[in-house]
Amino acid sequence: MTDPVRFSFRGMEIVAEAGQSVGAALIAAGHRSWRTTRREGAPRGIFCGIGVCFDCLVVVNGEPGRRACLTEVRPGDVIEPQEGAGRGDLAC
Repeated sequence: MTDPVRFSFRGMEIVAEAGQSVGAALIAAGHRSWRTTRREGAPRGIFCGIGVCFDCLVVVNGEPGRRACLTEVRPGDVIEPQEGAGRGDLAC
């Protein structure tokens, strides 16, 4: 048996199974949405679950645009919700 993986989401510690995706770990912890759309600010989370859409985008260790369904959670990761495209630093 492998040790659990501990990471933070919105400043809260979450425990996941080794090899679990960020999206699966967030759903298992009771989180259903973690991104908002650019125009309406509508909540989004897992939609396709296979990396085709972009509904599950999160910020992982300061890097926006990571698909939660494809990103394996690692010990100590800092996961944050993503607002819109996650590139506010590029706004004019």
